Amino acid sequence: MDPVRNPYSPGAGTRPPALVGRDREIDAMDVALQRLLLGRDGRSQLLTGLRGVGKTVMLNEFEQCAGGRGYFHEHIEVGEDGKLAPRLASGFRRVLLSMDAKRRIGERIVRALGVLKAFNLKLPDGPELTIDVDVVLGPADSGDLGTDLAGLFVELGEVARDHGTGVLLTIDELHYVAQPTLEALVMGLHRASQLRLPITIAGAGLPSLATLTGEAKSYAERMFTFPSIGSLDGDAAREALVVPAADEGVAWEERALERVLDVTRGFPYFLQEFGKQAWDVSDGPEAITLDDVERSIPVATAELDEGFFRVRSGRTSDPERSYLRAMAELGPGAVRSGEVAALLGRSTTDLGFVREGLLRRALCYSPRWGEIEFTVPMFDEFMKRWIPELPSAPG
Repeated sequence: MDPVRNPYSPGAGTRPPALVGRDREIDAMDVALQRLLLGRDGRSQLLTGLRGVGKTVMLNEFEQCAGGRGYFHEHIEVGEDGKLAPRLASGFRRVLLSMDAKRRIGERIVRALGVLKAFNLKLPDGPELTIDVDVVLGPADSGDLGTDLAGLFVELGEVARDHGTGVLLTIDELHYVAQPTLEALVMGLHRASQLRLPITIAGAGLPSLATLTGEAKSYAERMFTFPSIGSLDGDAAREALVVPAADEGVAWEERALERVLDVTRGFPYFLQEFGKQAWDVSDGPEAITLDDVERSIPVATAELDEGFFRVRSGRTSDPERSYLRAMAELGPGAVRSGEVAALLGRSTTDLGFVREGLLRRALCYSPRWGEIEFTVPMFDEFMKRWIPELPSAPG
């Protein structure tokens, strides 16, 4: 098969050729954006799920929806340092400058930039922003992050409302944000929501994000929905493979299709990787067969191991690798921390620092008290391939 025509696109945040199974979330976001422009309430979304299920792709789709409705948009990706406020300050600056460039707002933008400058000067780790305006004191420089973010959201929301537009912020990797900062973010948006201003947030993070947000502010559940983004059901997974190939005049044999669905379990990133490799090894010219798929499985697995999986595990320490391998020994899904420790011949207290390190770096998350689970689908299988024998207890 011609690799140039290969329609599959495994990649971080890369839109698949057939974005299937997500219409409900996209339609709901579009409705919320339209309602906000009318001065009505609109619940945004905080997407939750494991890695590789398409959360970032969804945020990108929300951006497209917003652009089609005349919104201004800024995307923020939170790093492992968890710092959000400085990234918000930089993002707000870019939004304001974009609004001024397109709408020629003039003096109103000068005031908003002055409020932002005052906010940034109060941040302990504020970025070096070039804002050549006078500081405007009062709305966002109290030193209390929640109060000041509320001032900023209101300032931007009022500028957008007065000029017939809106603002959407998409924030990825929200699970890295510390609880006080997450609380301040929700507080800030809540104030703008109370005033029916056309500014909102769509975020994404690991499955723990819904609980973290609810703990930050109880009213968050009335401001957001928390769609759980997971593997695709059978029909949608089939469509993700069949439609792109059909557009190139290629069909999938039924047995070949069933084999890929079985191996990938419907996870979107894996569907793209296995689809790509099956296409490349296929003799074609008009069909992908079961034999093609069987020959492509070792290639696709190696690609995932060296890229998708290894990039997340390569910086682990020996104790962390032992802990991860013990989790894998207990099978997929959530496992008890006590069972992991017992398998390694140690106490949960002894291994507490290892567990906390894995949680902090989002290699794992805790679905319930005393439990731990991988943040990457099928990571247990990778660990068994990477480290075939269960290591001795970590030191």
